Amino acid sequence: MIDLRSDTVTRPTEAMRAAMASAEVGDDVFGEDPSVNRLQSTVAERLGFEAALFASSGTQSNLVALLAHCQRGDEYIVGDVAHTYRYEGGGGAVLGSIQPQPVRILADGRLDLAHVEAVVKPENEHFARSRLLCIENTHDGKALTPEFHHEAAAVAVRHGLSLHLDGARIWNAAVALDVDVAVLTEPFDSVSLCMSKGLGAPVGSVLMGSVELITEAHKWRKMVGGGMRQAGSLAAACLHAFDHHIDRLADDHARAARLADGLAALPGVTTDYTGTNMVFVGLDSPVESLAERLRAGGVDTLLGPRGGRLVTHLDVSEADVTTAIDVLAEVL
Repeated sequence: MIDLRSDTVTRPTEAMRAAMASAEVGDDVFGEDPSVNRLQSTVAERLGFEAALFASSGTQSNLVALLAHCQRGDEYIVGDVAHTYRYEGGGGAVLGSIQPQPVRILADGRLDLAHVEAVVKPENEHFARSRLLCIENTHDGKALTPEFHHEAAAVAVRHGLSLHLDGARIWNAAVALDVDVAVLTEPFDSVSLCMSKGLGAPVGSVLMGSVELITEAHKWRKMVGGGMRQAGSLAAACLHAFDHHIDRLADDHARAARLADGLAALPGVTTDYTGTNMVFVGLDSPVESLAERLRAGGVDTLLGPRGGRLVTHLDVSEADVTTAIDVLAEVL
C-alpha cells in the first residue's frame, strides 16, 4: 500500500531499528537516560537554544510550552486554522485556563500580523492578558521565511508578547528555503520540533527554550503524565533521524512536485503544490467513494469527493509516485 495520508505514517528504517535496539537507556524521570539527555543537548545546541525537553508528541510539546509561557487568565494569539488552536483538543484552555485568540492566516501561510496587532488586549481587568504569539511553520506545507519570523518577532516585542514556534515541520521549511534551521528559529522564545513526521522517527517531539522556560515546561510535562522512564530507545530513533533524515527531505519535496505535475495533467484535476512535501488536489466534479476506490488500487489517501491533501515522505519512492498518478488517473 502506498500511503499518502500523512508523513506521520513512516516506519522506522532498519538502521533506525538497529539504533533503537542498541540504545543506552536509564530512568529519564531521574534525568539518567543518556540517550534522552544526548538528544536534548544535541537539538538545543543545533538550533541555538539553552535547553530542550523530550516530549511524547507535538501536541504535548506545544501544550507544555503554552503552560510554561502563560498563567490562568492569560491569552495566546494563534492562527484560526493553526494546529495549536484547531487540532490539539483545546488543551491550553482546558488544562491551563489559557484563552486562545484566533487570527487570520493568509493564503501564503503567514499569520495576518495587522490582525494580530488589532487583537492584542490592553492591560485592563475586563480582558484576558495577551501573553504569547504562536506561529506555525510550515503551515499546510507552506514554508515561512526568516523575514516573516522577524516581522512577527517585532510585533511580539512591540506588545510585550513571548513568541512560540510550532515547528512540527520546520526542517521541511529549512530544506525548501535552503537556509540553516537556526536562522528560522532564532527570533523565538520557544520552538517545538516534531521528530515523527518528515524525519521518520516513530515517536517524539522536542521543545526548546531558555533554561528557565524548559524547567517550567518540565514540571508541566510531569503533571500531564509525560514523564517517561527508559525512553532512550525512542530518543535513539530521533538521534538517528537527526543525523540521517534531514537532507533527504529534498527527495520528498521533489516527489511531491512530480506528483502535483502528474495529477495536474489529468482532466478535471487542479493541484496546489506548496513547495515542501504536500500537494493539495481539487476535482472539478465530485467523485464519490474516492478514497475507498484509490485504496482498492493500492493507494491510501484521505481524499474526499472534491479532493484534499496528499503527503510524500520517507516511505514513498519514485516508483510509488508514478503508481499513484496512474491509479488516480484510472479511478477518475
